[in-house]
Amino acid sequence: MHSAGTRRLTVSEIIDQRPLSRFQLSTITLCGLVLLLDGFDTQCIGFLAPSISETLAIPLKNFGPVFSAGLIGLMIAAMAMGPVADRWGRKWPVVLSALTFAIFALMTARAVSLEQLIIFRFLTGLGLGGAMPNVVALTSEYSPKRLQAVFVGMLFVGMPLGALVGGLASSVMIPLWGWRSVFYLGGILPLAIAIILVKALPESVRFLTARGKDASAISKIMREIAPEISSAELDLSSAPQHAQKRGVPGTPPVASASTEKNEGLPVRRLFTEERAAGTILLWIPFFMNLLILYFIVNWLPGLLRQSGLAVSAGVIAVSLFSLGGIVGALSEGRAMNSCGAYATLLAQFVISALLIGSLAFLTRSFASMMTVTFVLGVAIQGAQAGLNALAAGFYPTTVRSTGVGWALGVGRVGSIVGPAIGGMLLSMGWTPQRIFLAGMAPALFASMAIFGSSRLRGQASALRAELDAGRA
Repeated sequence: MHSAGTRRLTVSEIIDQRPLSRFQLSTITLCGLVLLLDGFDTQCIGFLAPSISETLAIPLKNFGPVFSAGLIGLMIAAMAMGPVADRWGRKWPVVLSALTFAIFALMTARAVSLEQLIIFRFLTGLGLGGAMPNVVALTSEYSPKRLQAVFVGMLFVGMPLGALVGGLASSVMIPLWGWRSVFYLGGILPLAIAIILVKALPESVRFLTARGKDASAISKIMREIAPEISSAELDLSSAPQHAQKRGVPGTPPVASASTEKNEGLPVRRLFTEERAAGTILLWIPFFMNLLILYFIVNWLPGLLRQSGLAVSAGVIAVSLFSLGGIVGALSEGRAMNSCGAYATLLAQFVISALLIGSLAFLTRSFASMMTVTFVLGVAIQGAQAGLNALAAGFYPTTVRSTGVGWALGVGRVGSIVGPAIGGMLLSMGWTPQRIFLAGMAPALFASMAIFGSSRLRGQASALRAELDAGRA
């Protein structure tokens, strides 16, 4: 029985201190399914382009705007839906996003012209981009702090796994029913998931608490998470026990209840409360890493072919890159917990730079090239999962979707720039060897930003120690 002198437990304390419940695991699994379908829809256009080209008599060289339209939609929605979710909640933006990419994937299956393909891929991208920052926020907010990096990292297995599923589905379905059948599958599955999400996906309980919304809904969710804790033992305030400043990625969460309930413009708050330097230093590796990732996915097959390898080598290389991404995403959270977030990411970007450079000298060795490509997938896509975990842990609840969404949006700019740079360098007559050597630069820039973040974090920790000593 609860006595007046017993301190009540906050929502965050309960989630962070007790074992994971089935309710939390099911919520995180639903978020993972959304990203799996995201990966399927994002990558399937690349597998289907040759078949669409033949069926609709559209030259393959004209598909550049089709690829770019989806990425631009992803970028816009990631930036727009984050602030929406930080003001009104995570659940319904995820449901709306899933419905959006389901509907326009189905409409893409009915496209009969290049213009329709561009429009439908842009609108599909809006749905895909709106889902990602919010499932990251939901996953982080239902995960204990000790497992946050693990679960957010594992969430991003969905992207390369979805791409692999898309490739396998395309190889089976196209010969039987044509390319349109793959888009039908890519629309029906998220439509079914969206219906399930309406019933089964909860709102973020940390968001509800931070915003001071609906005490009955909070109590109902907490009964699912910790049925042994009565309402009388639950503290619905959002104030943490030990408030600390925040200025760089990885610094523990902030502040007082008043800060958490700040109603200011969410995007502006990415640069207030000493977060400006941390935000910029997050955006740089997000931009650089997605630039590298999409450069490899789009241009590696062509560059390997130009280097004298068989056409099949490019297909195998991209498949191994995706397989490496699955391994990287699965292991990223545990590596960050064991070695530290900054040490892990710094090592990954330095290794990526060396591996990309080594491709310039391995173009005649099939086995060496495939090995390097696999390890590169582990490093680059593992780092992408790690960066999302870092962003989710950096921002407080009330701006988490905005922070993750804008970081992903900036990264999407890199995903558009990367393939464009590859085409520009080829048109200037650069050899594959020179292009691979130039590809080291983005990874080195990302490693410098991570190093800068770690130094700033160290300075912030030292300042806090001095202040604590002064109070003693």
